[in-house]
Amino acid sequence: MEETLGIEASIRGSKVMLHGDSDAVSRAEKLIKELYAINSNGYTISPEDIKYALRAIEDRDDDDQEESSSASQTSPPSLKDFFLSNIPVSSKKKFIVPRSETQKKYIDAIKQHDMVIGIGPAGTGKTYLAMAMAINALIKKQVSRIILARPAVEAGERLGFLPGDLYEKVNPYLRPLYDALFDMMETEKAHNLIERGVIEIAPLAFMRGRTLNDSFIILDEAQNTTSEQMKMYLTRLGFNSKTVITGDVTQVDLPPGKVSGLSEIETLLKNIEGLSFVYFSEKDVVRHKLVQKIIKAYEKYEKSRNDSR
Repeated sequence: MEETLGIEASIRGSKVMLHGDSDAVSRAEKLIKELYAINSNGYTISPEDIKYALRAIEDRDDDDQEESSSASQTSPPSLKDFFLSNIPVSSKKKFIVPRSETQKKYIDAIKQHDMVIGIGPAGTGKTYLAMAMAINALIKKQVSRIILARPAVEAGERLGFLPGDLYEKVNPYLRPLYDALFDMMETEKAHNLIERGVIEIAPLAFMRGRTLNDSFIILDEAQNTTSEQMKMYLTRLGFNSKTVITGDVTQVDLPPGKVSGLSEIETLLKNIEGLSFVYFSEKDVVRHKLVQKIIKAYEKYEKSRNDSR
């Protein structure tokens, strides 16, 4: 807080003493009171939460400045809205919470729409939050199964002929989905649900010819689908089902000349009611702070390269 807000803070007993510019001190006081209110509601504040809270305050201040010039804009959500907009999952963790305003919009979009397309850089929580919403829907018996799909495309590397049966061959491509699942659910319980077919993790090719009813389906790494694969996937959705499609259009690993199905649907589906596009940026990255800076550097490099062309 001292570093971000430019203040000095010290603790005396149960009191926090703040010193600095009056505006900065006022912001720090407000932040501490909001965090205290969140903590009083049963949420344990972590050091990472403080960082996201500070970022949210900066974004909120920017919005307040814009709002002063446009009275029609709605005020941004409070910190309490963020941290108490939680997704209960059966886990050692109490619940999953959004870490940015875009993440909160994403969660709300999934609640309100049967099809949501999340587009943005790595580390923004697109797949992780979709997984949390899927597990929550299963717990609440809103769906009877979860299906997690991913195109089996090598990311710029040739892995050669992999040993084992079909599932062992495609397992390396699906590992990120397992990682997210086991992070939210006890490993034994997750394995049990996978064995019973309640949770299915499969390559995209396994979707062909199926109609998926009463399911929560997540298509991850959708930028690596071809136009034909994306059309096939979109037409699998059955009754009482939801699907979340996630991807990063700047990291396409398809062969040259192949059109990304995710890039294509941005134009094809943008005017269709009942579905929602949510766009993430480097501001929403929830990994190491260096990841945010790296993504920003790449975006700047790509922009300058495109401008020179």
